[in-house]
Amino acid sequence: MDRIFFFLHMIGTLALGFYLVLPFILSSTAKLSAPAKEGTLSAIGGFNRFAQYGLVVQLLTGGYMISKGDYTVAWMVVVVVLLLAMFALGGIMGKPLRLAAAGMRENRDVTAHTAKLRTMSLLLMVVLLVMMFFMVYRHII
Repeated sequence: MDRIFFFLHMIGTLALGFYLVLPFILSSTAKLSAPAKEGTLSAIGGFNRFAQYGLVVQLLTGGYMISKGDYTVAWMVVVVVLLLAMFALGGIMGKPLRLAAAGMRENRDVTAHTAKLRTMSLLLMVVLLVMMFFMVYRHII
């Protein structure tokens, strides 16, 4: 049973890989035409939703593995806080994504929304990298 949950946990990790490349995708959207930018933002919205489902998988499978493993309380607290930060940042990105896509359809200026998206995506990438660091080096804490 442990191997099944570990496998599902790795599937969830693959879904979160989107957050590692998102800042680079958003940085290249400035060079795109308006219809291409709208399509890219729409696709990012779908991938963000998919990654949030991956976060739910991480929460459920990780919670099971923590209950069966030998982890320090400090490590568990740090990992849960990082996971909650990822949930929050991914959710916060939803509104600027919707507003930017709608603004592109209506030919409005969306630079404020895309700036928020770039900031949130960079924070998400950093939080995910820190989480992965603590997953690999769990004995540091």
